[in-house]
Formats: sequence, C-alpha cells, structure tokens
Amino acid sequence: MGRKLRTALVALVTTSSAVAVTLLMAPAAHAASGPSASALLAKVKNCTVASHGKYATDDGESSTVNICRSGSAFFWKSDMDIDCDGVRTSKCNEDTDPWYQDQTSFETSKGRPFQADSTHYFVIPLPSSRFDYTANGIKPGSVAAVIYNNKVVYAVFADEGPNNIIGEASYATAKALGINADPENGGVDSGVTFIVFPGKVPSPIESNSAIDSKGIAAANAFVNG
Repeated sequence: MGRKLRTALVALVTTSSAVAVTLLMAPAAHAASGPSASALLAKVKNCTVASHGKYATDDGESSTVNICRSGSAFFWKSDMDIDCDGVRTSKCNEDTDPWYQDQTSFETSKGRPFQADSTHYFVIPLPSSRFDYTANGIKPGSVAAVIYNNKVVYAVFADEGPNNIIGEASYATAKALGINADPENGGVDSGVTFIVFPGKVPSPIESNSAIDSKGIAAANAFVNG
C-alpha cells in the first residue's frame, strides 16, 4: 500500500471517528415538555369562585371545596378517590372494587367505555345548580393537569360523579402520580389539584400520549398566557 493511500485512509478513519464521537456527545432532541408543578400551582394560587356552593370530598363529609376559575381554566383542590369504572380488567372489577360499574359516562374513540387501569382520566360532578360543566365549555374528553406531590399527570374528563362530591381520578392516573391506586382502600385524603382546560380534547381520546401532547400544549399556554 502506498504511503499516500495509507495516509488518506488514516485521515478518513480519524475523521469518521471524530464525527461519531461528536454525534454521540451531541445533546439528544427532546420532545416538548410541560410546565413544572410549581409553575402550574402558582397560576392557581388565588381562587375566583366559579361554583355556586361547595362540594364534599366524600359522602357524609362537610362541603369545603369550591370549583375556581383562573383565566380560561377551572380548578379545584381536593382529595383523590380511585375510579375503577369502565372496561373490566384484573385490576378493576366487582371483586377489587365494591362500587365498580362496567361503564363510564363517556366513550373512547372506539365507542367503548374507558379502561381505568390504562387511560389517565378524571371525574367531574354531574351538572347541578352548584356547577354545570356543560355551561362552562367543559366538553367530554377535555384535558386537565392533575398535580400531586410535585408531579404532573395529564388526564381527560371521562366520567361523572355524584353532583355533591368532588375529587376522583382513574386507577392509572393515581398510579402515575404515585398514589395508592387500590379502588377500595387507596387514594389520598388531600393535596391534589385538578386544572381543567375547557375544550382541549385529544385524539384519540383514550391515548395517554395524545393526552400528554394536548395537555402540555394547553398547560404551556395557560402558564405563559
């Protein structure tokens, strides 16, 4: 092999190695991320009351929770009970949940009930004189940021609860937040914030990745607006 050819090959290998190292060291592209829990909570520090009366967090408890408004969003701060309604699974069924129902108020893009141990969803009380979500632009599937212990999970409005009780989300939402998701004995007594972005509905509605994408966009607009 001639000296010039050998030199050229060495140079080529050296250059290729340098390029490879550069590519390995280059920062990876990141998907868009949403605002932090603290940034979201700062936007809902003050409550402009939107409900005409307060809600209880559990049956038989005192009514202490208002639904509030901040800009175009609605929010409340409450406990979290576990909703296991929808598609019957090994985690959500009549044996694991004494209150289990095989339906959710709304359906997925496939015309089926939601699956509580898969999809991140949350619950709003049935419309009443206290608060009517339909009159406030909150459609089925509207996305929300659910915040607990400095974690943010995006979820969709998929089920309705009693018209006097608030603070409930799916098994999967609780699990993602690090909350005990057992439908009978799980949940948490306080410290959960729900921020609902009316009309911001992902597609397909049951996809957690679509929920995250829509939720992140809505949350960024809310914080920066």
